[in-house]
Amino acid sequence: MFDVTRDDIVGGSLSRALVVLAAPLVAQNFALVAQSVVDLFWVGRLGGTAVAAVGLATVVVALLTVPLRAFFTGSQVVTSQRVGADETAAARRVPFTAAACAVALAAVIGAALVVGAESVAALFTDDAAVRRLAANYLTAYAFALVAVAASDTLESGFTGWGDTTAALYVNLTAIVVNVVLDPLLILGWWVFPRLELFGAALATAVGYAVGAALALALAARGRQGFELTRAALRPHLDTAREVVDVGLPIAGQSSGRQLARLAMIWIVSAVGGPAALAAYHIGSQVATVAFVPAQGLAQAATSVVGQNLGAEQPARARRATWVGAAIAAVGLAVFGAVQWVVPAPIAHVFVPDLSGQALEYTVLYLQILTYGYWALGVIYTVEAGFNGAGNTDVSMYSTLAQYWAVRLPVALVGAYVLDLGVAAVFWGVTLSNVAAAVWLAGFFYRSTDSGMLDRAADEAAAD
Repeated sequence: MFDVTRDDIVGGSLSRALVVLAAPLVAQNFALVAQSVVDLFWVGRLGGTAVAAVGLATVVVALLTVPLRAFFTGSQVVTSQRVGADETAAARRVPFTAAACAVALAAVIGAALVVGAESVAALFTDDAAVRRLAANYLTAYAFALVAVAASDTLESGFTGWGDTTAALYVNLTAIVVNVVLDPLLILGWWVFPRLELFGAALATAVGYAVGAALALALAARGRQGFELTRAALRPHLDTAREVVDVGLPIAGQSSGRQLARLAMIWIVSAVGGPAALAAYHIGSQVATVAFVPAQGLAQAATSVVGQNLGAEQPARARRATWVGAAIAAVGLAVFGAVQWVVPAPIAHVFVPDLSGQALEYTVLYLQILTYGYWALGVIYTVEAGFNGAGNTDVSMYSTLAQYWAVRLPVALVGAYVLDLGVAAVFWGVTLSNVAAAVWLAGFFYRSTDSGMLDRAADEAAAD
């Protein structure tokens, strides 16, 4: 049902290819969201301080994984272009080369995190309890980084190949293991010790390790031409260089985004304290649920664009981008309407005993977020058009402008100059999303009119 061949992607119905490729990715992303919700549910049993600590630690973790994203995105884009050009042997090399590089880098980052977890947490909060709990989470998460590097890089290879079902299997395995271990390790059920936030991160580490093992097993067996061979495992410097060249701007994009999010965490904490910090984390988790279909569609669009450019069909690549953007924008707008009407019940799904100022801030943030949901659908899918063409630097510059030229200035000026409090920080998020959607769509339209995709197709065919 979810099988899509190269011929389907480069010659069949574009809408069908996007939907069929996206379906397992959407299911996978919903499973990832479910994992986050389950984590938050069990951490919520430890109290609001623990929720605030995880909110802080989650942003730090996202920043630490930034360098690895170069290999995740590079693996998908370069693999898709090789498959589109019908270069099977070269395509096989890409995910395994990328995974080896990612694992080595993750080991170095993880070792540094074990040593400096307490110092890192202290940079973002003066609350001793939040700092201690965040440090516990970060210390355990250091062990997850290597497993995440291996699992996500190989999964990106499957996605670039057009086998999103395999990517779904890998993630579902990791998530199921994580979800099962959460209450055992966080609260000390059955024969397990009560590890609280250290246990939450450790459950994630074990889950991704199992997922990485499954990815290797699937590759060893072989799926749709993507298989583990001796030639694919042989180190290939040119392939590594190409993956990094494509993926490095995405790492820069993620770096700018995560640094800005850390700055936003600092502003939220300074303006509204632990209650606002908890609201910001809950709002981010709820928003993640809303973005799942758009993210899955964008991942599918990246592979569809890449394969069509490899097959020298830039017009189809352009149409795929606009079709994906329309679907994502409409879908997120509908979700936003529902969220605006019932924000409090949604918040209580995540933290049942949320009340007082934390609930008030959470309701406010959830309603403000809805005004920019449609824009995020446009952002994800139009960036996929640029990324599939290998022009990942556009996504990087757009994100830097979105966060540093709009989001942070609006938050700072609104909170400290106009004295609007934490509401200004929340509005900064939505206004920056709308601005980014407008300029990205406009630039993609102009770039494709001037032959950007034609040039990308020529370059992909020439490699």
